[in-house]
Order: sequence, then C-alpha cells, then structure tokens
Amino acid sequence: MRNLCTLLLAATLLLGACSSLQQQAPLPKPKDVSKAKNDSERYLLTYYPMAVEQMEKYGIPASITLAQGLLESGAGKSKLSVEGNNHFGIKADKRWKGKTITSFDNGNWHKFRRYNDPAQSYEDHSKFLRENSRYDALFKLKKTDYKGWAKGLKKAYYAEDRQYDSKLIGIIEKYGLHKFDQYTGREAKAVKKQSAGSKEILRSNGLLYVFANEGDTFKSLSKELNISKRKLRKYNDLYKEYRFKEGDIVYLERKNNKATKGYNFHTTKEGESLYRISQLYGIKLKKLYDLNPQYRSYTKLKVGDVVRLR
Repeated sequence: MRNLCTLLLAATLLLGACSSLQQQAPLPKPKDVSKAKNDSERYLLTYYPMAVEQMEKYGIPASITLAQGLLESGAGKSKLSVEGNNHFGIKADKRWKGKTITSFDNGNWHKFRRYNDPAQSYEDHSKFLRENSRYDALFKLKKTDYKGWAKGLKKAYYAEDRQYDSKLIGIIEKYGLHKFDQYTGREAKAVKKQSAGSKEILRSNGLLYVFANEGDTFKSLSKELNISKRKLRKYNDLYKEYRFKEGDIVYLERKNNKATKGYNFHTTKEGESLYRISQLYGIKLKKLYDLNPQYRSYTKLKVGDVVRLR
C-alpha cells in the first residue's frame, strides 16, 4: 500500500527537517502503471488523469470520481466496464439516446449505457451529476469535501447500497485519493496533457517538473512537453549544449526567488553545487547567488557548507 501512495502522491513535497537532503528534494521518479501490484492500483494509476480533468471541467472532486469508478467497475473488471466501457453503473433511462448493454443488477435485468471508451464514460458521469437536479446540493460543497460528497451521493440515492458513502470514503482514505482534490487548474491541465505521455508531471516547491531520461534533449523534451526549448533552458538555468542525465530535474515553469517556507538553510553533501541545490529547491540560480554572496560561480562547495535558501 505504501508503494501505491508513493506513486499516486508523487506530486507532494515531503515534509520534515531541513537538514535531510532526502526530505528537501522532490520525490523519487514514480513507477509506471505496469508496475502496479494489483487491479485496484492499476485502475487508479490508469484513470486518475481523467478524474482530474473532470474535476477541472465540472467541479466534481477527483477523489470521488476515482473512488466511484473503482467501486462501480470492480477495478475495471466488471461486465459493464469490460463490454460496455461503463465505469459508473449508470442506467439507460428515457433520456439516453445512445447504445445500451443489458446486465443483472440487484435481482433484476436492466439496460445500462454503453460507451465507446472509458473517457466517454467519465465525461457522461460528470454530466449525469451536473445535469440531474437531485445532485444540485453537492455542487455547493467544496471540491475538497470528499466526505460531504460521499454522503450526498448516498442521500441522493446514487446507489442502493446503504454503506455506499462509507465505502467511497474508505477507498479515498486507503489510497490517499483526496490529494488529487488539491490540484489547481494549471496542474489539472498538465495532467491531462501528460496522461498519454511517457513522463509523469510532478509538483514540488510549488512548481511543476519532470525527471529527464537518459538520451533526452531540449528538442525531444520540447516536443513531448509542448514547451519551447528556450523556456526549458531559461526555467532550468541551462546552456544550449547541456546534455541531460537520467534523473535530472526539469522545471516546466519559472523557478522561485527563494525556497518555500520552512526551508531556510541547506547543509551541503559530497559533490553538491549551488546549481544542484537551486534545482532541489526550485530557486533561480542567480537569486541563490544573491542570497549567498560569499560564493562565486567558480567556488567549489565543501561538505558541511551552509547555504541560505531564503
């Protein structure tokens, strides 16, 4: 379970004492979906970009969408989800003009909505909640109030299960899905853009970033991330001839003028440079030099040197 939380929450900055390099640096590069240990992990890692996108468009907490999808689809293994791409158990009422699929539910046969792909199911789920008046009260809640949303769905009879709210809350808290509800619009768009890509966009120091792979170039990163080569160089204080190494931190937006609150000083370790420290904390290199006038570009840091961060 700890492994899944690490994968899902890789965009969160580790908290802790400033003296520990591990706590100050962005989280390790996450594993891909193929490394998931079970169907639930695989489902969440596959569909969280869709849930975040729907949250951005309709205001439904991503945690709620993910938990409902996981529960209703049996982690993507139910007949409805496999044969009909229906991940939320939505029935085909009189308003539905699309294709249908018949399935047995609660002692009776029912017609359910059939979709072309899971993305269509996620979109229709959002519209179903937004356009159905019995769910109006939910949209008055904050998108971070996943407990209120879960209880509201039960109260509005989304499902007949009397424990429906408890099950949703249990899933959200078990996998830490509520962290996705904190995403800003900018991060949501970034997740959408990268959902089909090979790199996971992460967040640390209040900034979006990725880890470079061996063989990456400014040209390849520019094409993959839809950001100009000039901006990549500028945001990361790099020169044109720089060759990326495996695990390099690559920021996708301007770095900060100082470290985030709580990170006042850094004690250097073997082989560290001011540039390396500037990347760890997301600080513009020039600003880091301004904070530490005792160092110059040619100064080689010694183990134990104290570098001011704000």
